[in-house]
Amino acid sequence: MISQAKLLNLDDNATIAYHRLPGRSPGVIFLGGFMSDMTGTKAMALETWCRSQERAYIRFDYQGHGSSSGRFEEGTIGRWMGDALAVLDRVSSGPQILVGSSMGGWIMLLLALARPERIAGLVGVACAADFIDALWRDLDESTRKRLQTEGVIYQPSDYEDETPYPITLNLIQEARQHCLLDREKLPIGCPVRLLHGLRDPDVPWRTSVKVAERLLSDDVKVVLVKDGEHRMSRASDLKLLTDLLDEVCATAMTGQD
Repeated sequence: MISQAKLLNLDDNATIAYHRLPGRSPGVIFLGGFMSDMTGTKAMALETWCRSQERAYIRFDYQGHGSSSGRFEEGTIGRWMGDALAVLDRVSSGPQILVGSSMGGWIMLLLALARPERIAGLVGVACAADFIDALWRDLDESTRKRLQTEGVIYQPSDYEDETPYPITLNLIQEARQHCLLDREKLPIGCPVRLLHGLRDPDVPWRTSVKVAERLLSDDVKVVLVKDGEHRMSRASDLKLLTDLLDEVCATAMTGQD
């Protein structure tokens, strides 16, 4: 039986929908991607895995996504990072391992910088650090002018099952406050695993390498899948993901001893 989502009430009357599975520590929190929700393939596969391991697990929707309140067009990296921080602070307890998919990979890094004492490990899937900045650079001049004039453009999706997605000028301008790859070092010392497909058409696999190069932690691995694409949702990809998560869990538990 599928449980009803719970709601976390924020100070501005916004609500964050989430599912929480009780279990042992360290817990796992899944951070979804841009325009994704907590019912996606990776989110549900991780819940199945955590249930089998009797491990605590949380999946949730950012504002403007899925069952949470708000409009997607009003979202920013800072707002979505704030949603994730609220879930970490108010829904979870004890050390957590963050699993970030695409945009969620960027947000997991921001959370690890904001709450280093709470984060036991990170697992990124197609980590899209600074992807908004890259998106802006890829726009042609006429599209940039239209965005600056109208405040929003609609970008076609590479996937048949998705509608064009809105990109607002506010999203692009606000995201610059959270860029990480222009920093020489990222003071994150926990175990980190970064999984990326070489055939990813949306986020270059070199982004994960750039992140790894900047992390202070020595316990960092980048795993590249030659025929892997952006979603990394095939059975083989999910098995690799949970194997990496299991490895980080074991390392984190050893560190607590």
